[in-house]
Amino acid sequence: MKLKGEVALITGGSAGLGRAIVDRYIAEGARVAVLDKSVSGLDELRNRHGDALIGIEGDVRFLDSHQEAVARCTEAFGKLDCLVGNAGVWDFSTQLVEIPADRLDEAFDEMFAVNVKGYVLAAKAALPSLYKSRGSAIFTASSAAFYAGGGGVLYTASKNAVIGLIKQLAYEWGPHVRVNGIAPGGVLGTDLRGPETLNLQDTSIKAVPLADALGPALPAGCVASADEYAGAYVFFATREDTVSLTGSVLNYDGGMGVRGLFGANLGAQLDKHFT
Repeated sequence: MKLKGEVALITGGSAGLGRAIVDRYIAEGARVAVLDKSVSGLDELRNRHGDALIGIEGDVRFLDSHQEAVARCTEAFGKLDCLVGNAGVWDFSTQLVEIPADRLDEAFDEMFAVNVKGYVLAAKAALPSLYKSRGSAIFTASSAAFYAGGGGVLYTASKNAVIGLIKQLAYEWGPHVRVNGIAPGGVLGTDLRGPETLNLQDTSIKAVPLADALGPALPAGCVASADEYAGAYVFFATREDTVSLTGSVLNYDGGMGVRGLFGANLGAQLDKHFT
C-alpha cells in the first residue's frame, strides 16, 4: 500500500472526485480527515471507513473551519502528512454577458471564496503540521486553467489563480513542504455544483452529458471517472517517488490540449444580447 501510515486532510471529500480520493487513500493505507459541509455525506464516509476516517463539518470559506479540521486530524491521528484542497464550485460556463450586473460582485466573491480563498485558508491552517511532517499539499485545479471553454469567466479566472497559488506556495515552502496540483478535464461521477449567487447551487454537473459531448472529441476517446483520477492524487502524495517533485501541475485532460478546442468565434453569440 503506497500510503501506508500516512495521514491526509481532504476538503470537499464527501462526494464526487473528493470521495474517490478519500476511498483510494484509505485503500492505499492512509488515514483521512475530511472537511465538508455535507452532514449526510460525512456520515456515509464514517459508516464506510470506520476508524480510518474522521469527518469535520465546516465551510471552506472560513479559517476557523480549517483550523478545527487540522486540530481534530492531528488529535485523532497524531500528525498531518498531506493536505488535499479539493472543494470547489463550477459556473456552468456562464459567460460574463449573461451575469446580471447586480449579481456580478457577489458571484465573483463566492466563486473565489470557495475555489481560491478556500485553498489559501487550508494552506495557512495546515502549514505548521505539514512543516513538522515534511509533508505535501495537493490542490485540484482544472483544465480550464490552461484552456478557454472549460467554464465561464469566473470559474476560469479562479482556476488560473489556483495555478499561481501552487507555484508560489512551492516557492515559499520548499524544501520543507512539497506543493503540487492536478488539473482534471471533465469528471464522470462527480456532483460539482454552482454558486448560489447565480442560482446554480442545486444544479449538478451530472446533468451535463460529458461522456457524449466531450468523450468523442478527446484523443483518449473517453472522459475519466472520479475513481480513475484518484490514482494521480496517490502518486503526488507518495514520498518515495516524488522526492523532488514540487511546483508541478498534472494537466490531466484526456489529450484536449493536443487536438485543439471545440470552436472559435464565440463572440458571435453576443448578437443575441445586443441586436
